[in-house]
Amino acid sequence: MWEYAPAPESRDIANLKPNYRMFVDGKFVEGTGEPLKTINPATEEVLAEVSTASQSDVDTAVKAARRAYDRVWSKMPGSERAKYIYRIARQIQERARELAVLESLDNGKPIKESRDVDVPTAAAHFFYHAGWADKLGYAGYGPDPKPLGVAGQVIPWNFPLLMAAWKIAPALACGNTVVLKPAETTPLTALVLAEIIQQCDLPPGVVNIIPGAGDVGAALVGHGDVDKVAFTGSTDVGKIIQRQLAGTNKKLTLELGGKAANIVFDDAPLDQAVEGIVNGIFFNQGHVCCAGSRLLVQESVADELLEKLHARVNTLRVGDPLDKNTDVGAINSREQLTKIKELAESGEAEGAQRWTSSCPLPDKGFFFAPTVFSNVSQAMRIAREEIFGPVLSVLTFRTPDEAVAKANNTPYGLSAGVWTEKGSRILWMAQRMRAGVVWSNTFNRFDPAAPFGGYQESGFGREGGRTGLEAYLDV
Repeated sequence: MWEYAPAPESRDIANLKPNYRMFVDGKFVEGTGEPLKTINPATEEVLAEVSTASQSDVDTAVKAARRAYDRVWSKMPGSERAKYIYRIARQIQERARELAVLESLDNGKPIKESRDVDVPTAAAHFFYHAGWADKLGYAGYGPDPKPLGVAGQVIPWNFPLLMAAWKIAPALACGNTVVLKPAETTPLTALVLAEIIQQCDLPPGVVNIIPGAGDVGAALVGHGDVDKVAFTGSTDVGKIIQRQLAGTNKKLTLELGGKAANIVFDDAPLDQAVEGIVNGIFFNQGHVCCAGSRLLVQESVADELLEKLHARVNTLRVGDPLDKNTDVGAINSREQLTKIKELAESGEAEGAQRWTSSCPLPDKGFFFAPTVFSNVSQAMRIAREEIFGPVLSVLTFRTPDEAVAKANNTPYGLSAGVWTEKGSRILWMAQRMRAGVVWSNTFNRFDPAAPFGGYQESGFGREGGRTGLEAYLDV
């Protein structure tokens, strides 16, 4: 294994401020909720104090969004809306390095992922949706589709900036206004996005960003003047929101948990498959709802694949997220680390064979070594429950029918991967698997033009692409 000298990115690039305020009606204002301290999960140090919204602040933000919708944004031609959205995309590119460093400080993910994946894809979503703003009549939803009104959006902590882009860009393109609540543990890049929105002279109230905990999200979701709710997060909270909105006229999309199957057949290129498996579960410390957390390997190649996988995982470097050589960063919070440890211990207790990378872990911060469980049965908790961490469960199969049965043996249905040289087999599998996205000889590929979303307990509705526009149009 190569020894790499540290290659740290400067944290000064993040322009970290001691205090951040919420963004309402085009201005940064103090929230009247209890301020929260956001911490660096790699060092456990406090990064900044962030003001949070109270119930009355939520009401103020929704009213600002309604005024902006009624008076300005819904009346503006799509070609003019497009200019603002395009300007936001360009500003994200201009401030890409700052946003990447800030994201890694606040979230714990490796800088190379923030820099090469999160920030560029966030910009790409704004670019893509800017192109739709004046072409909605050609999207297949009638000659003159109308926006819904005010969108209340609640996003998770695993991709803070990217999730904000996924939510805000299509809403604005379709003529809606937005009130967005970032996750409690990762509010900083959303508030810098608010700075960008202010610099781009977006009319006041079109986008409002209100930090806070779950109570703020619940107040936003339940507000009587919100027309559309978009939520990405846990299945448990998604079920609460669905019950809360039942019987109302609010439009709802949910993108929830997952327990994706990554399926490797005996004719697959194994070295390539190993790279896809590693990317599928250890990218972003496994904090990915579509992570390939269940590896299904054809029995005849299982031993060979596991040997290659162990060797590859042992080369992953765990440590400082700001070091450009780091492959696996910090777990986002102590609470999440505790959950990962508890589920990993349950795997051992239920009889699975645990293999853990020999990589050293930092003394401080929330870290968990990449872990692979073999001899896993479908009844074990590690095969059924979403761990949301760098833990892989390996199961075997003999026939394609068995692979489909095991892949679909889950209440979730967000994504899947298939590794084989036979194109016909990929299409056969994709037709039979209950998953919103099926990747072929790759994993975790995202494009703003491709719809993303799930079945069953992974939610409903699609984000991205022409299909994703429907969630923000009155059709």
